[in-house]
Amino acid sequence: MGVHQYFKSLSDLEKIYRCPGKFKFQEHSVASHSFKVTKIAQFLGTVEAQKGSQVNWQALYEKALNHDYNELFTGDIKTPVKYASAELRDLFSQVEEKMTQNFILKEFPKEYQHIYLERFKEGKDDTLEGKILSVADKVDLLYESFGEIQKGNPEPLFQEIYEESLLTILQFKEMESVKYFLQEILPDMLDEKFIKHSELNEVTKKLIKANLES
Repeated sequence: MGVHQYFKSLSDLEKIYRCPGKFKFQEHSVASHSFKVTKIAQFLGTVEAQKGSQVNWQALYEKALNHDYNELFTGDIKTPVKYASAELRDLFSQVEEKMTQNFILKEFPKEYQHIYLERFKEGKDDTLEGKILSVADKVDLLYESFGEIQKGNPEPLFQEIYEESLLTILQFKEMESVKYFLQEILPDMLDEKFIKHSELNEVTKKLIKANLES
């Protein structure tokens, strides 16, 4: 009982693998994803700060570190499924939020419950830090799917995830950090060697062009 259960659960996040049920050359746990998203968010936040924005670093780190903790209770839901409709996405969010609240109220001392109820809330909001989290989350997903495509994984799901992730990133195209990602980082990704028959380059350019012109 108590905070011990919370500390113990952190190891359980290492055993929850993303995109379950599909063949993958490399497995990614929820724990490793949270770490990578935090590192990516840190860089994106640095770009924003260098361009003159005020970044609340405490809020950004807390949002990034905690953003997928609730998957301890529900597991990882494939992106195309989870976002198939707004109603389905909201339902998943409600279930995750309720189960997380129950865990906090059961295991955390009362004097810390309100802090963790706030920390484990949905972090992707309209604040700058929430937007950075939204982008960082999809950048890591973009890299995960790209890695599978690069290695020749025949599962069409990874192409779908790649496209969905890029489209979400492009929704934040006015952000300085996203401009930097599209101009400086993504081209380097696409210069990596991968299977010759891949249409990833063409698909990427088409999606970016359509969104930047809209």
